[in-house]
Amino acid sequence: MKKRLVALLKYLFFLGIGVFLVWWSLHQIPNDKWGEFKDSLRTARYGLIAPVFLILSLSHLFRALRWRILMQPMGYKPSITNTFFAVMIGYLANLAVPRLGEVLKCTILAKYEKVPAEKLVGTIVAERAFDVISLLLVFLIAFILQFEVVGEYGKQLLKDLLQNKSGHFSANKVMIFLGILLVMLIALKVWFKQFAHLKIVILFKKILRGIWEGLSSVNKLQNKWMFFFYSFSIWSLYIIGTWVGLYATQGTAQLGMQDAITALAFASIGMIITPGGIGAYAFFMAKVLEKSDIPFEIGFANGTLQWFAQFLIVLIVGTICVILLPIYNKTKINEGNS
Repeated sequence: MKKRLVALLKYLFFLGIGVFLVWWSLHQIPNDKWGEFKDSLRTARYGLIAPVFLILSLSHLFRALRWRILMQPMGYKPSITNTFFAVMIGYLANLAVPRLGEVLKCTILAKYEKVPAEKLVGTIVAERAFDVISLLLVFLIAFILQFEVVGEYGKQLLKDLLQNKSGHFSANKVMIFLGILLVMLIALKVWFKQFAHLKIVILFKKILRGIWEGLSSVNKLQNKWMFFFYSFSIWSLYIIGTWVGLYATQGTAQLGMQDAITALAFASIGMIITPGGIGAYAFFMAKVLEKSDIPFEIGFANGTLQWFAQFLIVLIVGTICVILLPIYNKTKINEGNS
């Protein structure tokens, strides 16, 4: 009961952040620019949702195929269909409760493919570890292709953190930041040493160990090059989907692939910090597109549409998978018995 309450409070907290960012973003639009924001939504090319739907659905299929490769060293080869169903149902569950989908998709394969759920945990950790690495590579590519844009946005963030109200460099803020960082590092060192017996410390160490084991497990893969191919394909499709999405609104249609890479890099942060990226996805996309001379209201309108398209894909495909999962497996059982 206590764990459920804590999970609910965490969900409501991050959902609150997302709702706040929606409210904050809307208040960032000047009164005389509301017309442009509404026009961007009204005149948007909604037909582009169809190709984005196909592109992102294909990326989800590649994610299912990559996950199967991680199971092969353990001697398990679940069907592609059930693995894809599990991935999409997991995404659908994450819309309701963050991280619930990771548990649910392991449970689905345990039930229908007889793969022990506890053995799948390591594969989930490995996937997440490589997604983090992939996102860092996307940031690196964005930094190389759009040094001025990414650098300027980084400068702005630092200015907001390190300047005082008058707009001058604040040495006090720097000292406070460095002091807090130093205290945190010392506290972590003492925490790990003095409280090594605590369950939370043991759990944290297990997580770090699991991430390392997940990364190193790639050496044991039978099809490691296919694993890298699927990883490359997943993020390439994300970039292409974002690029196609930029064509949806008139103010962003002139942007190129390099803008899509930068937009995806920063918008992905929003997908991490709020449930389903609500509010944060569009906000971060709008803020970084401002550095490419796109007005905030136009960038926010485009980011909102792109977020909604992703939400719609997970909702529709995930729901279809929920319906088809028992039907498919019942048919498979009947065929096996005949």
